[in-house]
Amino acid sequence: MSSKRIALFGSTGSVGVNTLDVIRRNAGRFEIAYLATNRNIGLLAGQIAEFHPSAVAVGDEAAAKEFLASKPECEVLVGADGLQELARRSDYDIFVGALVGFAGLAPTIEAVRQGKRVTLANKETLVVAGELLTELAKKSGSEIIPIDSEHSAVHQCLVGESPESIRRIILTASGGPFRTLPKESFKSITVESALKHPNWIMGRKITIDSATLMNKGLEIIEAKWLFDVPLNKIDVVVHPQSIVHSFVEFVDGSIKAQLGMPDMRLPIQYALSAPERLPQTYDLLDLVKNSNLEFAQPDTDKFPCLRIAREAGERGGLYPCILNAANEIAVEAFLAGQISFNEIPRLIESALEAAPNGSEERLSSETEPEIAESLEKINSCDENTRLWAKEFVKGSK
Repeated sequence: MSSKRIALFGSTGSVGVNTLDVIRRNAGRFEIAYLATNRNIGLLAGQIAEFHPSAVAVGDEAAAKEFLASKPECEVLVGADGLQELARRSDYDIFVGALVGFAGLAPTIEAVRQGKRVTLANKETLVVAGELLTELAKKSGSEIIPIDSEHSAVHQCLVGESPESIRRIILTASGGPFRTLPKESFKSITVESALKHPNWIMGRKITIDSATLMNKGLEIIEAKWLFDVPLNKIDVVVHPQSIVHSFVEFVDGSIKAQLGMPDMRLPIQYALSAPERLPQTYDLLDLVKNSNLEFAQPDTDKFPCLRIAREAGERGGLYPCILNAANEIAVEAFLAGQISFNEIPRLIESALEAAPNGSEERLSSETEPEIAESLEKINSCDENTRLWAKEFVKGSK
């Protein structure tokens, strides 16, 4: 069997590094065609030396210029246009979307247009453009398989099941590092403490999203588009052990769950190989040692981001884009010490309240001109929301 050629976008982040480990462990089944990063050119150089891609893309133009000066051994594409051009190429089989935030949208759309298998860790892409992306996938024959552990679990639970049999999807949330911290203590939360996730080792942005529970709010919207299920059929339960990755409840009352150790390589490998399962030697789940499994309702009073995200998803149109852009700026500002942990949801909710008239209008994806117009609306909304949010940050000092 010939190996599958992988275009890995976001190769230097936590998902990207784990994806390369999966490929390393399955040499002969997968090989790297392309790598892309935003700005971590030091780590990218080492990845090029090991995996020998035909070309790479560096999204940050200053970093790309510095990298080109080092005379790398392969073709280097530059900036946002370079990311899109690389994704647009036809000589690869699987696109791994692991770029952080809104930057992952345009390359993912290009891969979907190509009809590729798209394995997606970048949840923001489906949050801001889920309707467009899923419609494009239907037209091109692209298959979108989630890498998030929760959505991977749902995907696995739904194999062989009819959509009509779903009563609800239940996403699990660890609760983050502040699950048991009293609300009155939130004002003194530090960046260092917020970055200490109890179960997962992830990038800085997603770790803060987990601490605010925005990560789970984004996942609710993502699940709507991935599984074509209305938001009122998607619930969240807090599960501190992160052993049950999600449930699906069916109309007859049966519940399926996918369990495993908290290791991102498991859903990554499944996304690359599905429906086949490849043998592997990752840490195996010992049910006796992990028999104390707890579940609880999330506290949306302590963690309002979960409520705010659901409301934005229900309003639809450009509201999820506003939600995502405001959240990205809020997280950046918190990490930079410009706002407090408590101000993250306040900024996001204020951005949604300030949304211009017409933000709820449905984005059209019927024709190419309509798709182009919808993408322009999304890009403009993202840019304007970021400018508004940055002014909010300045005013909060």
